[in-house]
Amino acid sequence: MAHPLQVLLLLTIIVASAKLAGAAANRVRQPAVFGEILIGLLLGPTLLNVLGWPMFAAAPPHLGPDGAAPVPLLGLVRDLADLGVILLMFIAGIETDLAEMRRVGHVAFWSAAGGVILPMAGGAATAWAFGLPLVWQGVFIGAILTATSVSISAQTLMELGALRSREGTAILGAAVIDDVMGIMVLSVVAALARAGGDAGGWSIVITCVRLMLFFVVAWWAGRFFVAILRTARALRASQAILAAVVVVTFLYAWSAEYLGGVAAITGSYLAGLLFAQTPFKSIIDEGIHPLTYSIFVPVFFVSIGLQANAQALGPQLAFVLTLVLVAIVAKAVGCGIGAAVAGFNVPQSMRVGVGMVSRGEVGLIVAGYGLSNGLIDRDVFSASVVMVLATTMVTPPLLKLAFPSARVREAPAVEETIGGPPEETEQNSGDRR
Repeated sequence: MAHPLQVLLLLTIIVASAKLAGAAANRVRQPAVFGEILIGLLLGPTLLNVLGWPMFAAAPPHLGPDGAAPVPLLGLVRDLADLGVILLMFIAGIETDLAEMRRVGHVAFWSAAGGVILPMAGGAATAWAFGLPLVWQGVFIGAILTATSVSISAQTLMELGALRSREGTAILGAAVIDDVMGIMVLSVVAALARAGGDAGGWSIVITCVRLMLFFVVAWWAGRFFVAILRTARALRASQAILAAVVVVTFLYAWSAEYLGGVAAITGSYLAGLLFAQTPFKSIIDEGIHPLTYSIFVPVFFVSIGLQANAQALGPQLAFVLTLVLVAIVAKAVGCGIGAAVAGFNVPQSMRVGVGMVSRGEVGLIVAGYGLSNGLIDRDVFSASVVMVLATTMVTPPLLKLAFPSARVREAPAVEETIGGPPEETEQNSGDRR
């Protein structure tokens, strides 16, 4: 089968399988991401090994003009997945409400801080206990454990009618701050790991200076975003505003890693934060979600499973179980202690801690970045995928145990509050393309 036909067939299998698995997960009250990761595991070397099928493995060579070797299909999947990660982190940025972060106050901040510090230390300690190098593999395992996926907790809290409770508000605010802290941790760890492999202290100092300069210049450049989007709208070209957003996001991602020495996803996340402050936010939302979730995000989640091999984890079962246990306990205890320090009582602190247990997209993004950059090996990556699946599964039942039934209120009122009235933005006067 010719290479273009291979690509078409493989993408057909990946996207269709991801969407069907996501729908099936929703039917059993699990988030769609759970089904998409799980189907990736089943399609990968864990069970079906789809990339080893004759129709994909025995194709005629697809050579470039210089006679170079053909690009493996896994390489293509990784490239598309990388684009999906960049767009996914852009969406995470544009959905981050800086004003809400300021409003939720010190409880959310200290909960998030505890949920970063303790899992970071727990992950590094787990790596050390199992004989893995503390620098940088142990540190990066800690960075993976700092992530939180609030969407799973928010869905469960809505079902319990507790999203508007003090604990629910604290969980949502802490999750947003946790994501920001997690991205900062990833950026610093990745930059220092890259510098530490080159030379001594001066290399690390230069890396830190590059990192700070990137953030300062990138944040300053954000003041021109409105002018850029107004110019794009004046072009009267098809999807000009969305094209301008994608161009700027890709430029930020490129400059973050090439010039700033930090992860490319840090640049796309920052671009999302800055675009969220413009009056074009609603237009961007309407365009970027279909582009991202129709193909790039399904490819990303399935690619996680295609690169993981759960069968190879048999001899390392103790490490996997320990990593899952540390991920649950460290996040729950760390966030709970932070909430208690900020003034919550013991039951409230426990609920906040439980609500922060679930990992998700951010954890997978960090793990994928570590694998592709050689900061963790494939066994640790596979164990991290299992950890994400396990924490995703245990969070809803733990939340239902933590919130007594007497607190349950009607969910429709919560959904109505979340939706809110439509924004009055330049969307109303601009062309929809």
